[in-house]
Amino acid sequence: MINTLKVTNQSTIVQSQKQLVSDMDGEKVMLSITNGKYYNLGDIGGDIWELLERPILVKELVTTLLSKYEVDHAECEIQVIDFIQDLLKEGLVKFI
Repeated sequence: MINTLKVTNQSTIVQSQKQLVSDMDGEKVMLSITNGKYYNLGDIGGDIWELLERPILVKELVTTLLSKYEVDHAECEIQVIDFIQDLLKEGLVKFI
C-alpha cells in the first residue's frame, strides 16, 4: 500500500525510524536497518533528510531549499517530490 500513496506539496512527511546515517566527505549515507540497504543521499538529499527529522510540509521543505540553493521553484518542487516519493517507496519516510 505504501507504494500507491502520492506525495504532494501539501503532504506532511517525517523520517521513519531505524536508519543509521553518517556523513562521508560532506554527503549523507544511510543504512536502513529494516531492509538492510545502503543509500547515498548526496549533498542536497542530505539536507532534505535533515529537514525531515521533524514532521514538515513538503511546500515548507521546498521554501527552505529555495532559500539555500539557486533553483527554479517549479523544478525544485518536482525534484523534492520525486526524491521523497523514492524515500517513501523504500520505507525511509512516512506520512503524518
